[in-house]
Amino acid sequence: MNHPLKAFTPYFLATPQTLVFLLFLVLPILMIFIVSFWQFTGYSMVPAFSLDNYTSIFTSEVTLRTYLNTFKYVALVWFFCLAIAFPVSYFLAFYVKNSTWQIILFLICTVPFWTSNIIRMISWIPLLGREGLVNQLLLGLNLVDQPVDWLLYSDFAVVLGMVHLYNFFMIAPIFNSLMRIDRTLITAAQDMGASGWQILQEIILPLAAPGIAIGSIFVVTLVMGEFVTVRLMGGGQSASIGKLIQTQIGSLQYPLAAANAVILLVVTLLLVVGILRVVDIRKEL
Repeated sequence: MNHPLKAFTPYFLATPQTLVFLLFLVLPILMIFIVSFWQFTGYSMVPAFSLDNYTSIFTSEVTLRTYLNTFKYVALVWFFCLAIAFPVSYFLAFYVKNSTWQIILFLICTVPFWTSNIIRMISWIPLLGREGLVNQLLLGLNLVDQPVDWLLYSDFAVVLGMVHLYNFFMIAPIFNSLMRIDRTLITAAQDMGASGWQILQEIILPLAAPGIAIGSIFVVTLVMGEFVTVRLMGGGQSASIGKLIQTQIGSLQYPLAAANAVILLVVTLLLVVGILRVVDIRKEL
């Protein structure tokens, strides 16, 4: 005879995770959504239902340019991460035959994560600064007459820093997808006379698409909310929505920051849904 509580066992097991999900994700997002309609009097928040915060965002040229700048970062970082991650993953999956060396080389890709993000960003300063190693090398080779200023505290530095930070989030899922490809498919294609480009185009890329999609979701969501890298590598010369929200919170404009957070969340979710509509990632889960 079955115990009457046995039927509820799955619900009991799911209860802790559900409570954590509701308390630490759903409830904070709900609070941010509610506060986004409140008003700010200059020194305090007033509970209300006002669209002024959203109106000021969509009518502010500076804010809209900041959103466009954030989208530019997302597109550039995603492109360079993919351009670096796919060849690296392809090399590890198809050219390194020894599994031990595959693991060792894969772990080498994780070395940058052994330190904090801030230390990794600061490490670029002595390399890219006016007196840094790159400028010293360019001057020593007589390639430039004076130090190059745009290497640091510029959009170039911001994108470089983000690619450095998030490239592994693209490498890992693509490498996982490539390792799952049945090698007999490639052998059969070679036996049928397919060229290397045809094998890449017709077999490898379609089967690696779920990994590319998962890596893209990681990179897009991380870059959309970035503000530390923008502040350190941009040196106050670059802007993103994450940095704008941080500035608004610092000046106690919580309702306006909440409205920007809601818009940022909606845009990020739309991008993720768009990726999922194009590629079915269920086979990778």
